[in-house]
Amino acid sequence: MSGFSLDLSDEQRELRDWVHGFAADVVRPAASEWDEREETPWPVIQEAAKIGLYGFESIATMFADETGLSLPVVCEELFWGDAGIGMALMGTGLAAAAISSAGTMEQLLEWVPQCYGDAADPKVGAFCVSEPAAGSDVSSLRTRARYDEATDEWVINGQKAWITNGGIANIHVVVASVDAELKARGQATFVVPPNTPGLEANKKIKKLGLRASHTADVFLDDVRIPGSCLLGGKEKLDARLAKAREGTSSKGQAAMATFERTRPTVGAQAIGIARAAYEYALDYARTREAFGRPIIENQAIAFALADMRMEIDAARLLIWRAAWMGKQNRTFEAGEGSMSKLKAGEVAVAVTEKAVQILGGAGYSRDHPVERMYRDSKIYTIFEGTSEIQRLVIARAISGVHIR
Repeated sequence: MSGFSLDLSDEQRELRDWVHGFAADVVRPAASEWDEREETPWPVIQEAAKIGLYGFESIATMFADETGLSLPVVCEELFWGDAGIGMALMGTGLAAAAISSAGTMEQLLEWVPQCYGDAADPKVGAFCVSEPAAGSDVSSLRTRARYDEATDEWVINGQKAWITNGGIANIHVVVASVDAELKARGQATFVVPPNTPGLEANKKIKKLGLRASHTADVFLDDVRIPGSCLLGGKEKLDARLAKAREGTSSKGQAAMATFERTRPTVGAQAIGIARAAYEYALDYARTREAFGRPIIENQAIAFALADMRMEIDAARLLIWRAAWMGKQNRTFEAGEGSMSKLKAGEVAVAVTEKAVQILGGAGYSRDHPVERMYRDSKIYTIFEGTSEIQRLVIARAISGVHIR
């Protein structure tokens, strides 16, 4: 078991600096263009794949870090570059995490590489959970999966909403109900292979932020997949369903297992945005003059920047702690995973708003990137569990009461 340290290893620092260089030299120069185009930045994805930053081997190396810190460190640097492009690069990681969480080793080795493709032909993956009537309440999923014993196939029907890479993904990982009466305990996770008939998506949703990241609704109409596409296998599922029907407690929702693993990573993305906005506002305050002196000499500005830096550092500490705990299989007794995502998301919104305020009218224009960062930050109080849901998770954990 790894001991916890706030001092990154030489390898982690080299990784951080390498990703930072890519973010500074490749991501940032392309950020405004792809935000305006609202299209998936395939050239940037391919460039990342060529240097080994995007792909099965890179994500496997990050997952293998026994401290749990490599993935949050990488995410912070990429999203410091740009959140929209960062999500285009990291959105596949959610599908990979779902396969890793619910699948066997054989399934991981088969499907995760197909989520990423290769340097010559990069692909993306999609994790499909949310539905029009089931966002934060994932126990109410209406998507159904039925087992056809005659053909050893699963038949999936339903609609998924707000899916990152939905429709353009090579691999779709779908959470569906196999026993509606059991609610969350009756759910399972499936891989839908490339070009499977019956899976379609509508056009890309136009969003406030993260515009370079593709988001769409996904429709599943009698989607037939081999029995081997059930993550974890049918024997394991049948045993889990039997326990649930007997009233025996289970490990929880299929979707929540993935979200618990990824919340610190999502928090790191938010901190990357916040840090970028803080650094830009700090540089601006040093050079912008008003009443004959740099505005940073005014306490109102200097104190705001001090608060911004303090909140960013505090949120990062929560993220690193939760990432380390998750890797060590420590129980989140006080909702530490939710704490990290909650704090980071709200810090990102507050810091980017302050950055816009410090720049004044300039910050409200697209001539400066803090306007884009402000738009990008808001989703971090909404997706993968709203701030309200994170507070609910924490409150239940510390009280032992099923608060509603």
